[in-house]
Amino acid sequence: MSVQVENLEKNMAKLTIEVEQADFEAACQQAYLKNKGKINVHGFRKGKAPRNVIEKLYGAEIFYEDAANICIPDAYDKAAKESGLVIVSQPDIDVVTIGKGQPFVFTATVAVKPEVTLGEYKGIKVEKVTVEVTDAEVDERIEKTRQQNARIIPVSDRAAAMGDIVAIDYAGSIDGVAFEGGTGNHDSLELGSHSFIDGFEEQIVGKNVGEEFDVNVTFPETYHAAELAGKPAVFACKLNDIKVKELPELDDDFVQDVSEFDTVDEYKADVKKSVTEAKEKEAKAAKEDKVIEAIIANATMEIPDAMVDTQARQQAENFAQRLQSQGLSLDTYLQMTGMDVKKFLDTMKPQALKSIQSRLVLEAVAKAENIEATDEDFENEITKMAGMYGMEVDKIKEMIGDEEKKAICEDIAIEKAVNFVTDAAVEE
Repeated sequence: MSVQVENLEKNMAKLTIEVEQADFEAACQQAYLKNKGKINVHGFRKGKAPRNVIEKLYGAEIFYEDAANICIPDAYDKAAKESGLVIVSQPDIDVVTIGKGQPFVFTATVAVKPEVTLGEYKGIKVEKVTVEVTDAEVDERIEKTRQQNARIIPVSDRAAAMGDIVAIDYAGSIDGVAFEGGTGNHDSLELGSHSFIDGFEEQIVGKNVGEEFDVNVTFPETYHAAELAGKPAVFACKLNDIKVKELPELDDDFVQDVSEFDTVDEYKADVKKSVTEAKEKEAKAAKEDKVIEAIIANATMEIPDAMVDTQARQQAENFAQRLQSQGLSLDTYLQMTGMDVKKFLDTMKPQALKSIQSRLVLEAVAKAENIEATDEDFENEITKMAGMYGMEVDKIKEMIGDEEKKAICEDIAIEKAVNFVTDAAVEE
């Protein structure tokens, strides 16, 4: 195998990779063995026809596509390493030469990691933020805890009111025709939560258990299902039951049930501390973002589109995995939002570009300031990982190869670079 590298504009490169004729012939033989059982040849039992007979009957190129797919991954990986390039995208593959008795030649067009020229990165000016926590914020946090510990009590002596939790059957229609997703059976709904279409919940107020009634609403113009957007609908409803939340009193007994404290005053002080820490963390993250944005603006770099595309696809895969963990597929999400895959990926690109720019400038800062991960930093990170996954430190180390260790150390250096430029920033 041989490789030639051609540098293109905008941090792109083309690798021309030649696979020796003997290696391609071996791949063709492998493709024949893989596929011969699927090919019918008159006069031979299925799977028993010799390769030369099949090629004479169907043409030698019958095995070329599979042979190319056998050759390309390994040849590309070797060529990428031999090229010495830092490749930051998936390759765009094109076949140049393929045929019997000759080398197999293909090209791989790739994005190459851009060079970064830093501008000002120390002493970045940012607005000073003072963290304050009000009594109202503390009360709001405590109210959430009370809501979480509320008792749900059935109500039978009055009509539904705002704040109640009701169970309803409903069947929606437009111009008398039912539509997909418009029916529900004993669905729970908190009146006033705005979980349903605007105006729906208000029309349940005043209704009694067992009562049947119509709810008239109009779907929003921006509704995710385009076929329903802006259309008036009627929901035939039945109110099955009414329940109400009974919140616990904010007293010492409640505090002892939900916390490690004995009194309301101790509990409120701890809640205030927790809210303060959360706001300080948010303020720190906001400061970091502003500092990094300024460093990006001061730097010079040319990001290839293919690099952004690759990052966007990675973010999309991560997003799809998070959806799956919540029991929702990406296809369902796209249907709900009215997007196709291309539009979805396009929405990922601005954040993908920002992520790439941030990483590149922070790597450049780490290099300029000789910031590296120490052995102690690495050990601390491994200990943290062991705690996170509930594993022994030694087991984690056994699972980590050289490449993984390098990646962990690079991430540590990036985090240290973030702290460096943030600490060096000037608050005004």
